[in-house]
Amino acid sequence: MHPMVNCAEKRLFLEKAAFQCAIGRNGCLPATEKTEGDGATPLGRWPLRRVYYRADRIDPPQTALPICALSRNDGWCDAPEDPRYNQHVRLPYPASHERLWRDEHVYDIIVELGHNDDPVVPARGSAVFIHIAKPDFSPTAGCIALRLDDLRAILVDMTPGSHIDIRAS
Repeated sequence: MHPMVNCAEKRLFLEKAAFQCAIGRNGCLPATEKTEGDGATPLGRWPLRRVYYRADRIDPPQTALPICALSRNDGWCDAPEDPRYNQHVRLPYPASHERLWRDEHVYDIIVELGHNDDPVVPARGSAVFIHIAKPDFSPTAGCIALRLDDLRAILVDMTPGSHIDIRAS
């Protein structure tokens, strides 16, 4: 099974189910136009790589995808000039990075998308994830965000080889 996001409707579809989702604050852009920090969700078909979760807050999600408990020193490099750009890093890290261990709950579950990782192209976007939405479904920095229960429900059906299709409409 492969979920599909319709950016115009801000909905994620899986078989016959539809789930409200948040997308980037600047909508969706073709991956060839995506740049670091543009606030857009990249259109395209992206593999689901692995799931990270906060073991101190929630039980591990049920999924056949690779899964990893987060720690306080997990980060993601967002410095285009760095050799570890758009990759998981251990903190402290000398280049610009995003912390994956947060006080807010949006990163209690993170699904790593295979956007701009094979190969990594500097400045084409980093840290594009599926994660938990804020209660008001406010826009993300380029990720896809779902209610916790909806994200858990979708992950049950995901397996290695699953991907997500992000479409304009």
